[in-house]
Amino acid sequence: MSTHSLTQAEPRRWAMFVILLVGAFLPPLDFFIVNVALPAIQRDLGASFSAEQLVISSYAGVYAVTLITGGRLGDIYGRGKMFFLGLLGFAAASLLCGVAWSPWVLITGRMLQGATAAIMAPQALASVQAIFPETEKPLALGIYGAVFGLASVIGQVLGGILISADLFGLGWRAIFLVNLPVALLVILFGLPLLKETRAQSAQRLDPIGMLLATVTLSTLIVPLIEGHEAGWPWWTWLLLLAFPLLSALLWRYERHLSQTGGSPLLNPGVLRAPGLGQGLTIVLLFYSIAAFFLLFSVYLQGALQVNALTAGLLFLPFGVGFLIGPLLTPYLRRFVGNYLSAIGMGCETAGLAGLAWLVAHTLTGSAPAMLQLAGLLFVTGLGQGLAMPTLVRMVTGRVAPEFSGMIAGVTSSALQISTALSVAVIGGIFYSMLDNGKSGENITHAFIVALLSMAVCLATGAGLSIRLIRRTCDRSSAPASLSLK
Repeated sequence: MSTHSLTQAEPRRWAMFVILLVGAFLPPLDFFIVNVALPAIQRDLGASFSAEQLVISSYAGVYAVTLITGGRLGDIYGRGKMFFLGLLGFAAASLLCGVAWSPWVLITGRMLQGATAAIMAPQALASVQAIFPETEKPLALGIYGAVFGLASVIGQVLGGILISADLFGLGWRAIFLVNLPVALLVILFGLPLLKETRAQSAQRLDPIGMLLATVTLSTLIVPLIEGHEAGWPWWTWLLLLAFPLLSALLWRYERHLSQTGGSPLLNPGVLRAPGLGQGLTIVLLFYSIAAFFLLFSVYLQGALQVNALTAGLLFLPFGVGFLIGPLLTPYLRRFVGNYLSAIGMGCETAGLAGLAWLVAHTLTGSAPAMLQLAGLLFVTGLGQGLAMPTLVRMVTGRVAPEFSGMIAGVTSSALQISTALSVAVIGGIFYSMLDNGKSGENITHAFIVALLSMAVCLATGAGLSIRLIRRTCDRSSAPASLSLK
């Protein structure tokens, strides 16, 4: 497969894609950047511990349950238009967060940030399927994946810099207000580059489907995010039990709407595309690594007693690998095709298993060998960066371009659900092993078990990925055997 460079591609198409990538960059950035600001927010606003957690979880929860709707709005009304409307809303919500005078005003602003981020975020991924020819999609998805790596690299670092600099005496408020000039610049330079795309056959909204999808996902996301902190009260289990029932109701309604000539939010015929269900299962397994970011920080600060700044810097090898991986994807795909997703998850598996071995063979309370630690973190991040663009293409490429917004929302939502599941399940295993005490030895042992749990999930995902590719190869001609569509 030949891969066009940026200079060979149509300039306006790529320029518009770069603008849309801001929508892919800001949501994860605003998730990571807030973590380092929580102590300052607590001191300034007098927020309780539960309110602190809601500053993060309210954003993550609303973002996750709104992504499918955001993607479908782009299909119907135009992806460029919805991106700019989402960006304006995100800027307004950021302003509310920046001037918040109480914890609940800040939480309200964070919920609005999550909703507007979900409107603008899927448009970049949808545009890959809608506006790029097959020869340019690997490069576009590689850049898309690199944006996530970049957000993970600079998110917490930028937050620390802004708070330490205390620009204009703003303190923690600067991490939200910095979004305003970014939004202004993107609007000024991006509007003239607007190249609108939308689905020709999707002309009507599905408000009942949107409401059902939001409520259904909420019954899964909310207890997964809040369950551990709340001690898993009865209402979390009630919501989890309601999830499959509401999912069945949503599916029946969308199928009925499709059969009667309507325009469903989730088109059942599209979701039955061969291999799509297995592809989404692999996506869920792929982001099992999400718990690593929290648990590695607990290990560093709880078992090794390093300070927050040092802990943040130790994440850099992972972030650098995650940034480099997607940029290599277009070139490596020429040799291994979609098997790159399995290779990437294999690298993650090896990196996490190696890290578990290194921690297990390091004296309790002592820091692991820094060179080996950095190398294993880099391999893990590189694997995630290699796997992500190919895996996303394996899923989104299975539907027609007019449904690219819908499948972009579904894929992004699956990643968010995977994140919540990882933190709830693997994080739950980790913390349950600390019930007997939070000594360095207990934290180390729990961290090793969590690392191996993530490695098993990723190894399973790699195996399913190979199986999916081989099944697709059996149905396709030999020359196209490594180019899934």
